[in-house]
Amino acid sequence: MKSNPKTSTLIDITMPALGADMRDGTLIEWHIQPGESVEKGDVIAVVETNKGAIDMEAYHSGTISELLIKPETKLPVGSVLARMITDDPLVTDSPSVAESRATNSATSLTNKPETPSEGHAATTSPPQQTTARLFISPAAHRQANKNGINITQLQGSGPQGAILLRDLPAHTEHNIVPTHPKETTLAMSGMRQAISDAMSRSKQDIPHYYLSLDINLTTANLWLTQQNQLREPEHRLLLPAILIAAIARQLPQYPALNGFYIQGQFTPSSSIHIGNTISLRQGGLVVPALRHANTLTINDTMAALRDQIERSRHGHLRSSELNEATITVTSIGERGADSITGIIYPPQVAIIGLGRLRQTPMVTHGQLAIGDVMTVTLAADHRVSDGLIGARFLHALAKQLQHPEAL
Repeated sequence: MKSNPKTSTLIDITMPALGADMRDGTLIEWHIQPGESVEKGDVIAVVETNKGAIDMEAYHSGTISELLIKPETKLPVGSVLARMITDDPLVTDSPSVAESRATNSATSLTNKPETPSEGHAATTSPPQQTTARLFISPAAHRQANKNGINITQLQGSGPQGAILLRDLPAHTEHNIVPTHPKETTLAMSGMRQAISDAMSRSKQDIPHYYLSLDINLTTANLWLTQQNQLREPEHRLLLPAILIAAIARQLPQYPALNGFYIQGQFTPSSSIHIGNTISLRQGGLVVPALRHANTLTINDTMAALRDQIERSRHGHLRSSELNEATITVTSIGERGADSITGIIYPPQVAIIGLGRLRQTPMVTHGQLAIGDVMTVTLAADHRVSDGLIGARFLHALAKQLQHPEAL
C-alpha cells in the first residue's frame, strides 16, 4: 500500500498580533532570504510594536518563497509580509491571536501600508547599503526630527543598536515648546497609550470581582534562605519563582481562571502559560508568558524569569511569548505597596496580584508571633467564575506555599 505524499501549501506570513492592544507594527529587518529553509520557532524578522522590538518567529517549518515588504515599513496587524511553502498541517490560531486579528480585520482591509516616503523623512543613501549605518525606527526618526534631537548622540536599545521611541530623551532643551504641550506628551505616550487602551477596554467590557488574602510565607521564606546558602549569587532563588511555581501547580484545578473569553464564549486552556509582568527601565511594561509553567521546577522557573527579564530590557522577546499567556501575574516588588489589584488583560479572565513581603504580628496556634506575610489578590471575570471559586483558589495557594519543598 502506497502512502499519500505530503501536500505542500503556500501560506502567508503576516504581521503578528502580539496582544489585544496591538493595531500595527513596523518591520525593522529580515533574518531570512527567499529560498531559505526555516524551522518552526526560528526567528525570521524583527518588528517594532508598542512593546518595543520583538523577534518574530516562524509558526511553521518550510521554505521562504518571497519577501513582500521592505524593512522600515509600518503595517496593520494581519498584513502579509512574506510567503512560504510548508508541508506542515495547518491549524487555526489560538484564541488570543484569533481575537486580536478579528479586532484588527477592518483596519487591515482599509488602511494602506505606510511607505518609507509617508512614514519618515527620505534619506540620500538607500537603506541597508553599509553596516556602518545608524539604525533607527521610523517612529523614533519622525519624533527626533520633530523635536530637533541629534540622533547620533543617542544609544539605541533595539536590534543591532537600533534607536527606538523609548530611547529618545523625555525632556531636552530642543523639544520643550510651551506653546505646543501636546508634542511633549506624544513623545512619551507610545507604550503608555497601548496600556491605557487595553485597560480601558477591560474595565468597560469585563465585570471584575476582587478578592484578597494575606498568606503566611514564613515557612517559604525560611526554606528559600536555606536553599540559597549553598548557591552562588547568580544561581540563587528569588521568592517570585516560588510564588509562580505554586500558582502554576494550582491552576489546573481551577480551569475557570485560566483561558480566554471571546465573542460571548469562554474557552478554558489545557496549558498553563503565565504572563509575567516586567517593568521596563524606560517606562511601561511587557508581559511575556512562561509557557507550560506547571511543568517547570522552581529552578527552571527562576532561570526562565531571569532570561525573560534580561531579554525584555534589551529588545529580544519572541512573538510567541507575547500572545500565549492564559493568565497574568503582576507583582509590586519589594519597594512597593502592601497589595496590588490588577486589571484583567483581555481576552484572559483573571489576574493575580502579589504585594510586597512584610513582617506583621500574627496569631498561630493561639500564640502571637511576628511572621512574613504577603497580600495576594485575585481579579477575575464574573462571566466565567464567581467569588467562591476565587476564594478556594487563594486558600489552595496559601496551603501549597506552606510546603515549598514539594514544588
